[in-house]
Amino acid sequence: MTTSAEHTGGGTPTVTEPGAAAGHSAGNSARAPRETWADAAKGACILMVVLWHIVKKHYIEITWDVSLPIPDVWRTLVELLVPLRMPLFFTISGLFAVNAVNRPWSVVRRSNVARFYYLFLLWVLIHTAVLSLTPGFNTTRARSPLELLEEITISPPNLWYLYALALYFTIAKLVRRVPPAVVLGGAFALSAAAAAGLVAAPGNRSAMYQNLFFFLAGLYFRPFVERLARGSNSRRLALTGAAFAVALLAVRVTASQKLPLVWPLVSIVAVVFGVTAAGQVARWPALGNGLAALGRRTLSIYVIHMPILAVLDWLLADPLSTVDVRWQLLFAIVEPAVLTTLVVVACLVLETGLRRVRATWLFELPGRGAQRAAPRHAAPRKPPRTTRPLPPRPADAE
Repeated sequence: MTTSAEHTGGGTPTVTEPGAAAGHSAGNSARAPRETWADAAKGACILMVVLWHIVKKHYIEITWDVSLPIPDVWRTLVELLVPLRMPLFFTISGLFAVNAVNRPWSVVRRSNVARFYYLFLLWVLIHTAVLSLTPGFNTTRARSPLELLEEITISPPNLWYLYALALYFTIAKLVRRVPPAVVLGGAFALSAAAAAGLVAAPGNRSAMYQNLFFFLAGLYFRPFVERLARGSNSRRLALTGAAFAVALLAVRVTASQKLPLVWPLVSIVAVVFGVTAAGQVARWPALGNGLAALGRRTLSIYVIHMPILAVLDWLLADPLSTVDVRWQLLFAIVEPAVLTTLVVVACLVLETGLRRVRATWLFELPGRGAQRAAPRHAAPRKPPRTTRPLPPRPADAE
């Protein structure tokens, strides 16, 4: 949920990390430095992903005996962030995918398609095993081989972001020579239809249909997105934030979220606000650098946080439901924020430990690295120099 989507080889993969990606400006080489604003945006997105799961799968399942509507506030907050969270995440992923999609099929197939599907498949199996130990946790899990087969093929579970990236890279490569207006028009129509429920898409399939447009938008409009971030200022932040707030209020008041075109249009406004905000945050070193550091390690947070949350839910749900009401009010106010912090820190610590014991296969595709694949235009190696020409062997003669 960084991956920056482009794997350039070397270093720690981030979620497009939910992979190692290069966030460089248009026209720069693949070795250009990553831009802080893009990583900061990914860092904010992964925090919103973790917060969403904490609230929807743990927090609202607790029996809160409090007089104030604190649980409703948290529920409403994460629901208001829905048009921003994944659309912005996929826009940044598409932004990082520009160089990757222009590489030969052999490189894209391994570095992006195979890599992300491998990580998806591996962690679905890990989640299935771990979550079977916490049957009371409110999340989707395969309970039979047939359900597992369905999850890894047509109905991806919580790890659907990785599945979507493998699919999106394939689509982006296949339509590379199709006019962008046709591609984006089709993706926008699919997004609008899925959001309005006009396309049969149970589970996370609907989310995949809805977010393809934003991945492709980041891919095709990278120069515009970068200019938007670099030109960010306080006035633009206020205007885009107000536009996002007005759009959310209008949808809430009119209950129009299921009408065709509404969700993708609101999400476009949200992404413009998110990119503008990221451009501003990047100029504040304390906050910007911290979020950017998270944005470069989103893969580990994305794949690890759900099992950790399941264990914490098993430990905390009953005590929090029965604690004295005076303490419950305090816990109801702070628990989602505190738990988000604890879960993210635990993910990063666990990833560090796993890498130290060389369990890198949990975060990278094993075998020959994609970075070793030579580009088609690479110059051939020169033959070793010899002191005098050697006569050809009979088998070499034409």
